[in-house]
Amino acid sequence: MASQEADPTELPAACAGEAPGSLGEAAAEDSSAYRPIGRSQNHPEVLRALGAVQILNGAVILALGGCMHALQNLSQASNYFFLLIVSTGYPIWGAIFFIVSGIVSTLAGKKPTKTLLETSMGLHTSSAVMALVGIVFLSMNLFANDPLLKSCQSSRPPDLCIYMEASSNGLVSLMLVLTLLEMCIACSVVALWLKANCWHLRKAISSLSNPGESRMPPNESKKIRS
Repeated sequence: MASQEADPTELPAACAGEAPGSLGEAAAEDSSAYRPIGRSQNHPEVLRALGAVQILNGAVILALGGCMHALQNLSQASNYFFLLIVSTGYPIWGAIFFIVSGIVSTLAGKKPTKTLLETSMGLHTSSAVMALVGIVFLSMNLFANDPLLKSCQSSRPPDLCIYMEASSNGLVSLMLVLTLLEMCIACSVVALWLKANCWHLRKAISSLSNPGESRMPPNESKKIRS
């Protein structure tokens, strides 16, 4: 029995021998700012990639909105088909919001601090709502084009009205696809953040439930149990 019991002097010595490695790493984990998204899981790389796609996506939507505004000023016939989108201003405020979300997501991927991650989650949640509103506006514009074509042909040259309707359908459909992509990206980032946060919370709860064993080397915990 004496050989199986741990010598009281062995435990401090063993802990002292393990201090530079295990205890140093534990202290580094505790002193870290806020890391619900770990680098080992490649989440920062995913955030940077999605942020770059968001920036490009927002820039294209902004360019499409500029084309719609130019066509509206070019001919009065285009007022029938672009009035809803241009009057709501979705290509401007939606695109700017998506670009800002992408920039913050890229910064959070490079430096995953608590402030940047929480800001990124808030912006992406708002981006998902903005994208949903944009989908509603764009869908309404597409469904209204056929009745507007008949109204346009009654007062404008039919060929010009058909050309403007085709241009409107193409631009609005492309913007709708990009808006759907933006909503998918925003929801994916929020889901990624929540998943990583839940993992971080479970890890913290497990370390609090076993505080002695989490700080002690495995061989010493086995000696105490024996």
